[in-house]
Amino acid sequence: MESKTLEDDSFGVMTFADPVEELPSVGVAEHTNRDQQEMAYFGKTQQLKRNFGFLSIAGFVCSLLSTWECMFAVFIFGFSNGGPAGLVYGYLFCWVGTLATVASLAEMASMMPLSGGQYHWVSILAPARWAKFLSYITGWVTIIGWQAGQASVSFLAASIIQGLAILNYPGYHATRWQGTLIFYAVIAFVVFVNTYLARWLPKIEGMILILHIVGFFAILIPLVYLAPHGSARDVFATFLNTGGWESNGLSFFVGLLTSVFSFLGADSACHMSEEIQNASTVVPWVMISSIMLNGTMGLALLIALLFYLGDINNALNSPTGFPFIEIFLQATNSKSGSTLMISLILVMLAAAAIGIMASASRLLWSFARDGGVPFSSYISRVDTGTALPLYSILVSTIISLLLALINIGSTAAFNGIMSVNVAAFFSSYMIAITLLLHKRLRNDLEKDNLRWGPWHMGPVFGPFVNVVGLAYTTTTMFFGFFPSNRNPTLANMNWSCLLFGASIIFSVVFYKFWGRHSYKCPLVDPIRRRQ
Repeated sequence: MESKTLEDDSFGVMTFADPVEELPSVGVAEHTNRDQQEMAYFGKTQQLKRNFGFLSIAGFVCSLLSTWECMFAVFIFGFSNGGPAGLVYGYLFCWVGTLATVASLAEMASMMPLSGGQYHWVSILAPARWAKFLSYITGWVTIIGWQAGQASVSFLAASIIQGLAILNYPGYHATRWQGTLIFYAVIAFVVFVNTYLARWLPKIEGMILILHIVGFFAILIPLVYLAPHGSARDVFATFLNTGGWESNGLSFFVGLLTSVFSFLGADSACHMSEEIQNASTVVPWVMISSIMLNGTMGLALLIALLFYLGDINNALNSPTGFPFIEIFLQATNSKSGSTLMISLILVMLAAAAIGIMASASRLLWSFARDGGVPFSSYISRVDTGTALPLYSILVSTIISLLLALINIGSTAAFNGIMSVNVAAFFSSYMIAITLLLHKRLRNDLEKDNLRWGPWHMGPVFGPFVNVVGLAYTTTTMFFGFFPSNRNPTLANMNWSCLLFGASIIFSVVFYKFWGRHSYKCPLVDPIRRRQ
């Protein structure tokens, strides 16, 4: 079975070609047949139910990204290093960089619509000598990224609950062990939705998409009409460098974490590919459209928040630990009004955690299906009654519960998991995009006969986008390891470099002694493997 590829436009405009020969493009039955044949091309069989269409998976990705919601939650990082102007320009920088990165991933998702995502793509694109090792390491770092993301977002939700308690009960003293217990409650809710309510998840995600958009206006309108109005100079020309860095420029890059974290997770659609109808077309368009929609709403709310900031010192020194809570209080001059606005953000973060659990568990299940993790024979099982990977959901839950224990010993160490999240995601992106770019530039007709999917950027625009994506991920990953101030203490040190480095060393050692014997790359015959 050969693929049919249309001639690319000389200007690099996206072209659309059928990735599977003679597959019709209309009707649910036809899409199902196409999806199954695309999986069979890479040696996989359909095990999960394809319940998601375009709108439901768009709701899934948009709510998981939660760009404007997460921006509020991690606002302090960019506000402390960069200030209002740094946040605005950093957001625009990250939006453009994320679009380039996600477009590169979307092209590969269209070529290979499998739940493994990055590690599957690497196994096909890498030279035969290195394919197994690079694919294995990519699988591990992607799993690390998603498991760290699950812990990070759930921790933010738990911390905001404590911030709400401080706002409404000034005598309340938040403790780390209480935060950990609230974290456990959030995880319990997430697991409940991903198991008992899983068959309704597509409908739930559609409702969440509506709430995501309505909530945007519910936050924006009170800020615009009630809060004190600042000047354009306050927003676009005011930089802060509370970290004591040598220059505002360095402080700006350190503070990019706010915007970077707000855009993480668009590849979630890739890991749900085997549950999406017409995945090779739907997945890439959902990835791009979700970044555009969320990016627009996030920018509008960021500028509104900065124009109606109020007292900067009060925001930075809020006893709740979240500047946006103090900003809401100054804007509404009402604890009940502020609580309502904060609760909306809290609900959306919980919704994001639901999506992250779904994506993380599917990725773990896919990697276990290929023998990439210990106890793969159990983790890769799919419950016949529900068609859910219940064992991988259970393992993902246990990992989150164990990571939460770090918070009891040190909140700073746990905060490092957020930077690990960025480093793990971006390293997996960089490996896959580098291999794709290498094949594009080498353009060997024998070795680089790439089987493009329906979503393709062309021979000119594609390499340019790949280079921009690589430049962005490399830059932001590097500064993601920096502490928030120039002279950190043990209490506020960014331990992500140590955590991520240890994870990489473990995965390499594990591969040498166990993984290289058990791990199976996607099964593709030698002719197709040449791409």
